[in-house]
Amino acid sequence: MNKYQKINVLFGWLSFAIAAIVYLLTLEPTVSFWDCGEFITASYKLEIGHPPGAPFFMLLARFFALFAGGTENVAFMINALSGMVSAFTILFLFWTITHLAKKLVSNSEEPVGMQVWKIIGAGFIGAMAYTFSDTFWFSAVEGEVYATSSLFTAVVFWCILKWENESDKAYANRWIILIAYLMGLSIGVHLLNLLAIPAIVMVYYFKNYTPTRNGVIKALGLAVLLLGGAMYVIIPGVVKFAFLFDLFFVNVIGLPFNSGLIIFILAVIAAIVWGVRYTIQKQKVLANTILMAFTVVLIGYSSYAVIMIRSNANPSLDQNNPEDLQTLLSYLNREQYGDTPLIYGQYFNAPLDENDRFVKDKNVYIKKDGKYVVSYEKTKANFKDSHKSIFPRMHTKGMTGNNPVEYAKWTGINPDQKEKPSFGQNLKFFFSYQVNYMYVRYFLWNFAGRQSDKQSYGGVVEGNWISGIPFIDNMRLGDQSLRPDHMKNNRGSNKYYFLPLLLGIAGLLYQYRKNSTGQKDFWVIMLLFVFTGIAIVLYLNQPPLQPRERDYAYAGSFYAFAIWIGLGFLAVLEASKKVLKSEKITVPALFVLCFVAVPGLMAQQNWNDHDRSGRYLARDMAYNYLNSCEPNAILFTMGDNDTFPLWYLQEVEGIRTDVRVCNLSYLSTDWYIDQMKQQNYDSAPLPISMKKDKYLEGKRDVVYLVDDPRLKAYVEKNNGLDIKDALEYVLSDKESTKNIYGYDERIDHFPASKFRMVVDKEQILKTGTVSEKDSALIVDQLEWEAKGNYIEKAGLTLYNMLLENNWKRPMYFAITVPSNGYYGLEKYFQLEGFAYRLVPIKTENEDGQVGRVNGTNMYTNMLEKFRWGNIEDPDVYLDETCSRMTLSMRNNYLRLAETLMDEGKRDSAVMALDKCVELIPNDRVPMDYWGVLIAKAYYRAAEYEKANHLVQEISERLVQELDYYASLTPVSTSEYPRWQNRNLYLIQELYQITTRYEQEDLNKKIELEFKRLLGNYRKG
Repeated sequence: MNKYQKINVLFGWLSFAIAAIVYLLTLEPTVSFWDCGEFITASYKLEIGHPPGAPFFMLLARFFALFAGGTENVAFMINALSGMVSAFTILFLFWTITHLAKKLVSNSEEPVGMQVWKIIGAGFIGAMAYTFSDTFWFSAVEGEVYATSSLFTAVVFWCILKWENESDKAYANRWIILIAYLMGLSIGVHLLNLLAIPAIVMVYYFKNYTPTRNGVIKALGLAVLLLGGAMYVIIPGVVKFAFLFDLFFVNVIGLPFNSGLIIFILAVIAAIVWGVRYTIQKQKVLANTILMAFTVVLIGYSSYAVIMIRSNANPSLDQNNPEDLQTLLSYLNREQYGDTPLIYGQYFNAPLDENDRFVKDKNVYIKKDGKYVVSYEKTKANFKDSHKSIFPRMHTKGMTGNNPVEYAKWTGINPDQKEKPSFGQNLKFFFSYQVNYMYVRYFLWNFAGRQSDKQSYGGVVEGNWISGIPFIDNMRLGDQSLRPDHMKNNRGSNKYYFLPLLLGIAGLLYQYRKNSTGQKDFWVIMLLFVFTGIAIVLYLNQPPLQPRERDYAYAGSFYAFAIWIGLGFLAVLEASKKVLKSEKITVPALFVLCFVAVPGLMAQQNWNDHDRSGRYLARDMAYNYLNSCEPNAILFTMGDNDTFPLWYLQEVEGIRTDVRVCNLSYLSTDWYIDQMKQQNYDSAPLPISMKKDKYLEGKRDVVYLVDDPRLKAYVEKNNGLDIKDALEYVLSDKESTKNIYGYDERIDHFPASKFRMVVDKEQILKTGTVSEKDSALIVDQLEWEAKGNYIEKAGLTLYNMLLENNWKRPMYFAITVPSNGYYGLEKYFQLEGFAYRLVPIKTENEDGQVGRVNGTNMYTNMLEKFRWGNIEDPDVYLDETCSRMTLSMRNNYLRLAETLMDEGKRDSAVMALDKCVELIPNDRVPMDYWGVLIAKAYYRAAEYEKANHLVQEISERLVQELDYYASLTPVSTSEYPRWQNRNLYLIQELYQITTRYEQEDLNKKIELEFKRLLGNYRKG
C-alpha cells in the first residue's frame, strides 16, 4: 500500500467516524412514526411486515437488537443500525469520489504532492455534503430500510470501480460475483439498489470496449434487460415456477404439499452444479461468470425463505400470511396495493367497459383434501379502451378514481369532463407534478434550500424549495420577508443559497470536459443519477395527494450528485489556476472555503431539524392510546401512525398486551380476520363467529346496502333491522339472500341500511361499560345507519364482533380513525383519552365533536397517567407529523375542560387548560381553531389574564398570516381564498368572544384589525 492509498484509507475512515458520530448524536432514541414501528417490531421477533417485506434488513436489525440490553433499548439499537450503515455509505462515497477524482488529477498509479490533497479534498467535501444532506440525514436516524438500501447502492458501485482497477487481473471477475451477491441480498432490503445496474454495465462496457454509438445503445439495452429481468423475472419468476411445480406434483402426481418446491430446488441446484462443471471443463469464462452471478443472486434472494418460515410459525405480526408459495408470490407482487399502469392503461376518468366490466386475473387456490382447489377466480376492472393511453400519468388504480380536482389543479382540465384527457394534458401532469414537484423539488431541497418542514400539496406557502436569495425566491413564492414569524422560524427552513447545487454543476461540467476518461465516468454517474431519480418517477407514477413527502425514494440520485459536488472542488481549483499560482496555498485555502460554503453550511442549517435526540413522542403516544383502554379491550385503529407504534410497544416492550389492536384497514382481508380469531399474548381471541368460508378472499369483500321496500314498514316501526337477523341474512349462502327485489342482479347485500341491537342493561352494569351514576342514560337498543352504498368486509366483521361481544369486552375506536371507519356507531362513543369507548348512551352533538366525555377517566388519563414524549422541551424538535399529533391533544384537553366545567369542577378544568398550554405553547405549535376555543374556555372559567394572553397571541398570528396571504395573488396559490376565509372567521370568533366577556381594549384592537383586513379582502 503506497502513501496515497494509506492517506485515502485514513480519510475514508475519518469521514465514516464523523458521519457515525453525527448520526448517533442525532438519532431518535426510540420508535418513530410511519413505518419505523412496524420494521422495528418485525425485526425484533422476526415477524412479517407489509409487502414485499425486507427479510435481510430484519436479520441485520435483529442482530443489532441482540445488544440492546433491555427491550426499552431495542428501538435505539435498530435506529443505530441505520446510523451505522449510513456512515458506511459515506465511507464508500468518499472512496468512490477519490477513485474518480484520481483519474482527473493524476495519470500515474500513485498521485504525488498536492495531487494527493486535491483528491482527498474532493472526496471529503462530497462525502460531508451528502452526510449533512436533508434526505439522507433524515433516513440515517430512524429504523427504516432506506439507509441500508443506500449502503448497498454505495457498495456495489464502489465494487465495480474496484473491478475497473483490477480488470486485467485473473481474479477480477470475483468483483462481478460479489456485486451479484450483494444485489441478491439487497432484494431482501429494497429494490432501489437494482437501479445501479445500468451504471455498473456501462463501467464494464467502457473498460472492455471502445465506445461507439451502436455499442452504447446495445450496452444500455442490456442494462435495461438485466434490470427488468431482475424485477420482473427473477424476483416473481422463481417463486411462480416453484408454485407451478408444486401445483403439478400435488394435483397431478399426487404427492404431498411442498413436494414440488423441494423438487424445484433440487432441480435448480442440479442444473447450476452441472452448468458450473461444464463451463469450467470447456473453459467458458463468460458463461461461467454469468452462471455464478445468477447463482449468488439466488443465494442472496433466498433470504425470503425467512418470510415463509416465520409465517408458518404464525407470529403475532404476520401480514398477508405468506406461508406458502402462492401467498408468497402475492406478497412479493404487492397485490393488496393494486396495479399501477405504466406503459399502457386507463386515465382517471375511465369508465368500465359496459360489455365486460371485469375480466379474469388469476385463479386463487386453497389447500383442501390434499389438493390445491380453486377457491375463486380473481377478477380485475376492465376499463374502456377509449379512455386508455400509452404512458398514462393521470391514471386511476383499480376501481378507485383519483381526485379529478387535483388533476385539474396541475393541468387545467375540467374535473368533471367525461372525455379522455389529451396526451398533452397527460404530459403536462407528468412534467409539472411528477417530475417537477415530486422530484426536482426534492432535489433542490437538498442542494438549494427548503422552505419549511410542512407537507405541501402544490401551494406556494409551505414545503417548497427556496434558495435564500430574496429576488429569486420572491419571484416564485411571493415576498418571503412577509411570512409570519412562525413560518420564518420553522426549523425546517434551510437556506443553502444554491452553493451545493453550483458546486455540483461545476463538478459535472469539469468531469465531462477534463478528458475522455472523465467523459466516460460522467456518463456512468449520469446513468446512476437518472435511474435513481427520474426513472423512479416513471416507475412510481404517483397520483396527487400523497400521504407524506416521498423524497426518501430518490436518495440514490442525490448520492450521485454528491459525487459531482466533490469533483466540484477540483473544478474550483482548476478555475483558480489563472489567478492563484501556488498550489500549496491555493489547495488548502480553497478546500476550507468550499468546505465551509457547502457541507459546513448544510450542517449548520440542517442540524436543528434533523436532531431527533430526546424525542419520545411516537412511543408515548402509543402508550397513551393503549392506556386509554380498560383491561382486555379491543382497540380499532386505521392508519400507520395509530397502529405501528402500538404494535412496537406491545411486541417489543411488552406493554398492555391485554389490549387487542385491530386495524380496520386490514380487517377486510381473510388472513387478518384469521389472526384476530387467535389468542395473542394476554388478549383472548376476538369475538368473531363467522366461519372461514364466509369471509375467504373474494367472498363478501363488499356488502351492498339495499333498502328492500318489503321491509320498509318493519324497519321504520322498529327503528332498524335487528343486526342478528341482518347478519344471518348476509352470511347465508342461499340464493334467495342474493336476490335484490326488482332486479335480476345477484349480490351480497344487507336488505336495509338501518340497524338496531337490543341492549342488555344488566350486562352493561355488570361489565362496567357504564357507571352506576350514568345508568339512567342507558338506551334500550343501539340504533344506527350505515352510510353510503356498501360496507367493506371490515364493517361486516365489526358488526359481527359487536353482536357476539355483547359488551363482555370494552370496544374502543382510536380518535384518529376517520368517520367512515365508525360504520354509523359514532352516536354511542364516549371519549376517555385517545380513544372513544363504545357505550349504550346516545349523544347528539351540534358542534361537530364526536360522542360524550367521561370526565373522571379523561382527567386521570390526561393529567396523571399519560406521557408526552418531552414535547414541552423547546430543544426537542417537533416535525410536521409530531405537530399534527398535538392538535388532537389540544382538542382532548379542551373537551375535558368543558366537561369539567359542565360538572361544576372549575379548578380541575383550569388545570386541564393550563396543562395543555404548558405542553403545547403557541410558539411551539401555532394555535389554530382549538386555540380559539381554549381561550374561550379560559374566559368561561374567569381566567381572564390567561385568556387575554392567548387571544393576543392568536390574533397577532392570524393577522400576520392574512397580511402575508394578501401579498399573494390568487393566481399564485389556489389555497389563498380558503385560508383567508378561515383566518377571517377565527378573528371574527375572537371578536365575538372578547365582546361577550367584555374585554374592551382587546376587543377594540381586534375590531380595528378585522375591519382593515376585511377591507383588503373586499378589494381583492
